[in-house]
Amino acid sequence: MKRIVLSRVQAGRLLAARQAGYSSAQVSLDLNLTTTEVALEVDGVRLPDSQSLTWRNWEAIRDSERGCFVIESNTPHKIQFFSEATHQLYSLMPTERAPTMLVSGISMHRFKGTDPHADTLEKIKAIAPITPLKGVLGTGCVLDTATGLGYTAIQAARTAEHVTTIELAPEALEVARLNPWSQSLFDNPKIAQVIGDSFEEIQKFEDNTFTSIIHDPPMFSLAGDLYSSEFYRQLFRVIKPGGRLFHYIGDLDSKSGRVVSQGAARRLQEAGFTRVMSRPAAFGLVAYT
Repeated sequence: MKRIVLSRVQAGRLLAARQAGYSSAQVSLDLNLTTTEVALEVDGVRLPDSQSLTWRNWEAIRDSERGCFVIESNTPHKIQFFSEATHQLYSLMPTERAPTMLVSGISMHRFKGTDPHADTLEKIKAIAPITPLKGVLGTGCVLDTATGLGYTAIQAARTAEHVTTIELAPEALEVARLNPWSQSLFDNPKIAQVIGDSFEEIQKFEDNTFTSIIHDPPMFSLAGDLYSSEFYRQLFRVIKPGGRLFHYIGDLDSKSGRVVSQGAARRLQEAGFTRVMSRPAAFGLVAYT
């Protein structure tokens, strides 16, 4: 039986069904991936894995605006982990579709007017295609510089030959392990995980290793070294001739986005990338070798 993971979205719908007098209702027990019919009983809801939650439990989940909960021993436990190394709190936040990760309260995906899954697809689309070239070994190899919930690595692995993804904080991966949308990150043999600082780990790769790179770092104020000339030179070193780099920046039309993107574009060209183009729909830049 898969873990049951819930948020205010599912709790709100069940409580509304109870209020309306229904004896059963359809609900997702995996954060909007699938739906299951459950019986609405006097004291609460009995779940398919023989656990049960009282209506007070459901109300507590509904009232948590930014929390997701794994159900263990008939009790909701908020999905969050504190890193002693980074001094940051990693947690799972619900949306109407795929959840996002919060790092000390800052969302790692766009969700206003979109959702984290659609946000990821825009990033992949920006450097498509990443399909391996027929008969050419080593093509379709992708580097994902910031694992997070693994959405980028998972989508890239749908067509790529191999994906290497780097995550600084093991606690972020603990959040991902409890996220139903992230399970392919751990099950797909085409995905190799590296735990470490991307600024340091990239120096260990050989020249011309990757066909595509997806660089989706935290905001500049949290990870300035991942926007540095030195790091961009390493990106250029490990990418194959003819490869493409997607660099997430943020809203390119905002004041901060314009400043960061202009500086990043200049440094990418200084690092060796021949052309840098804005991709507003993906909130980032694409750099060509």
